[in-house]
Amino acid sequence: MCETNSGFVMPVEVIVGAQWGDEGKGKIVDLLSEHVDIVARYQGGANAGHTVVIGQKKYILHLIPSGILHEKTICVIGNGVVIDPEALLEEIHMLREQGIEVQGRLLISHCAHLIMPYHKLLDRVKEESISELKIGTTGRGIGPAYVDKASRSGIRVADLLDRDTLRHKLEMNIRQKNQILSKIYSSNELHAGQIIEECLAIGQKIDNYVTDTSLFLNEAIATGQHILCEGAQGTLLDLDFGTYPYVTSSNPVSGGACTGLGIGPTKIDAITGVIKAYTTRVGEGPFPTEFDPETAEKLRQWGQEFGATTGRPRRCGWFDAVVARYAVQINGIQRWALTKLDVLDHLDEIKICVGYRWQGKELSSFPASLTQMNGVEPIYQSFPGWKTPTSEVTRYEDLPANAKRYIQAIEEITNTPVKIISVGSRRRATIFR
Repeated sequence: MCETNSGFVMPVEVIVGAQWGDEGKGKIVDLLSEHVDIVARYQGGANAGHTVVIGQKKYILHLIPSGILHEKTICVIGNGVVIDPEALLEEIHMLREQGIEVQGRLLISHCAHLIMPYHKLLDRVKEESISELKIGTTGRGIGPAYVDKASRSGIRVADLLDRDTLRHKLEMNIRQKNQILSKIYSSNELHAGQIIEECLAIGQKIDNYVTDTSLFLNEAIATGQHILCEGAQGTLLDLDFGTYPYVTSSNPVSGGACTGLGIGPTKIDAITGVIKAYTTRVGEGPFPTEFDPETAEKLRQWGQEFGATTGRPRRCGWFDAVVARYAVQINGIQRWALTKLDVLDHLDEIKICVGYRWQGKELSSFPASLTQMNGVEPIYQSFPGWKTPTSEVTRYEDLPANAKRYIQAIEEITNTPVKIISVGSRRRATIFR
């Protein structure tokens, strides 16, 4: 373990979102990447957007880990990620145009599954169908790709390098998907030939990046290299532990790092949870602490709460300590990185939801029932605002007294220390404790 100006960097550390995603993981991963050898993404797809601001430049990354912005850091896309080849190539091109070379620094798991054109089309027509439950997906084909993975009919990166296998699997898949598209959704069918040729061309373009990333990571751990495991989305969007069915199709929780990268749980040394100083979510689903429309719009503008991938306005609400405690329970979080504290600078009063009440009784655990989650009454504690700008503060001691009280309350209620505090989008707008 080595000590840096950002505190202790553990040999293998997982960075996990502790709310409904969009917590600011991109900035936190970028900051910590300066002191690690490898950053490895373990789940999700191009539906996740991590925004990093360096000087006057803003980088929005969807598949490649945020660590790519540090020239000495190796980045890994693990087997748990579903890769949109088109989005990946666009991202590589964008980085090169900005003077950031990825060759030799980006590794892609040969076991990762690919998002095909039929996955995107199925995602869109399903979401648009009046007979289907509206989840609020990004339409990027993530869910259908994971469905094919689970049903053992997915296309993997390794298949791109085997022309005959690829052709056979795609022809079979496209016949099946065309049946669904035409007979269930009355949608146009896809042409197998064009998709096959496109995939073969893509295989040639990404061949140099493909390797056994599980072997690479385990060898790196054995030689004492420092690895940051990066999740997308957040705990409350986890397929197993989130507000189902309004969730993503993979496991953003810390346990997903093991299955999504091919490293054993005994290899993980630390888990950092990222939380906003308030709460947001995108898309449909329960949100107990959601603001009224007027307050939500104020926070949305102050915090620029618009999706990095879709531009959709995020729903905003008070900090939910019930969610945060649940995230600690599920992930084994040992420290918090608290983001966007500066967005609360304007408020006279700030609230924390410390519990849920259901039909007059306080709940003792996080509810799995969607009915309960939609109907719970938040129990709030109120705190005075600080009404002082914090975006230029670089030392914890210099924060306004009420801001420190608010942070201390979060620590006490969640029984987890806040070690990193972000007070703006820039790298230097960060306080390390």
